[in-house]
Amino acid sequence: MGFFSLVIFLAIIFSIFTSSVHSRSLPFSSETNILEVSSTLSKTQDLFLPLNSRNVLPEMHEVQPQHEDEPSSLTFQLHSRLSIRGAPEKDYKSLTLTRLARDSARVKAIQTRVDLASLGIRKSDLTPLVSESETEFGDEKLEGPVVSGTSQGSGEYFCRIGIGNPPTQSYMVLDTGSDVNWVQCAPCADCYQQADPIFDPVRSSSFSPLTCNTQQCRSLNVFECRNSSCLYEVSYGDGSYTVGDFVTETISFGGSAKVEKVAIGCGHNNEGLFVGAAGLIGLGGGPLSFPSQIKASTFSYCLVDRDSDSASTLEFDTAPPPDTVTAPLLRNSKMNTFYYVDLTGISVGGESLPLDPLSFQLNSNGDGGVIVDSGTAVTRLQTAVYNPLRDAFKKGTGNLPLTDGVALFDTCYDLSSRKSVEVPTVSFHFSNGKELRLPAKNYLIPVDSSGTFCFAFAPTSSSLGIIGNVQQQGTRVSYDVGKSVIGFSPNKC
Repeated sequence: MGFFSLVIFLAIIFSIFTSSVHSRSLPFSSETNILEVSSTLSKTQDLFLPLNSRNVLPEMHEVQPQHEDEPSSLTFQLHSRLSIRGAPEKDYKSLTLTRLARDSARVKAIQTRVDLASLGIRKSDLTPLVSESETEFGDEKLEGPVVSGTSQGSGEYFCRIGIGNPPTQSYMVLDTGSDVNWVQCAPCADCYQQADPIFDPVRSSSFSPLTCNTQQCRSLNVFECRNSSCLYEVSYGDGSYTVGDFVTETISFGGSAKVEKVAIGCGHNNEGLFVGAAGLIGLGGGPLSFPSQIKASTFSYCLVDRDSDSASTLEFDTAPPPDTVTAPLLRNSKMNTFYYVDLTGISVGGESLPLDPLSFQLNSNGDGGVIVDSGTAVTRLQTAVYNPLRDAFKKGTGNLPLTDGVALFDTCYDLSSRKSVEVPTVSFHFSNGKELRLPAKNYLIPVDSSGTFCFAFAPTSSSLGIIGNVQQQGTRVSYDVGKSVIGFSPNKC
């Protein structure tokens, strides 16, 4: 065999060998990302080790703000659900199915809220259309419709805060789809199990009930009066609820920083699957949300991998990193809770998809648009948008073995024999001409520990699109309501 023939032969052998380890899916002219299959699967297996045998415990995290030169900024610790609770499921596929069931319930609740608002239906008109929750509290009876999208306590991220003076440390669900802050309170008529001791208002010198004539009380969707004190109720899509006194309290951040007189629900009667959290911090755009109450000009969070024990931060009044990809932030005149991004297109492998721009448009009646939500996991897109996206991705991964779909995922691959794979890029494009290019791990995710990965988008028949937290992982997402700008900063956890 001649020298050049030998070189060609060895090159062919090397190509065949490396194809079982690293797979290229697109022509060399296309934009691609690398997905590390082996390391990702290793993380899914480590989740089922006992929580106290992992390398890092959540209570030991010392997370510093991203911008230490800004002393006026406020910072919370931020943890994934699993780092606090562990994985109660028996394996990773069971965990995935549980997550997707929570996610579907939440999305349905969000879409229902927006649909009703776009039709101009007020809460007093809802009785014939949706079932009401009815809860006894003392001598009063509160009735109200579903008013939050956090169905089944589906927040996947917790923040660590102090409540009261002296502060009681608590894990709280982080939710951009809610406005009302609340915490379980003693005495409990009915409280679910949580990771921390129940907050006892008797031990707090800053606890102060709100009266019914206050603006905070009047801003609630559902409230009642008892001896002039304000009672609140927040109900969820699965029938879960929290009921109690609406009060003001001191909220403390990791160090010595604190904010006084924050309106918060003191829930004496709570029921639902809030999985260990003491309550909820609402980051929505309404007047009762935490950012609105502390008059924060901006806030940002960075969502670490949901399968990681790492922690990050929720920050208020900090400047975004200099490499932030910005996009116009839109608001719905019919519903002020949600944050809409002015998405105009999507590309796969560097090629723009032939999509109707109206598919992303927020209409004047409050219909349509695309929201960014921390509590929804999987990004939902209108079917007319999702199908071309899926088809383009499948075309670019033609050499990867397809396998059966899982739950709401219809495009899945068997990557059990691969160490890594090369897949086409997926990018969001905004009306200001900016592009957000997603890492491969943010759109091709494991659904079990044996090598099944699925394309992490899903279709919806609703006109409302949602960018979920799978696509946000590893990215600092910043909200500047005053300037109507939302920012995405990859790798800034």
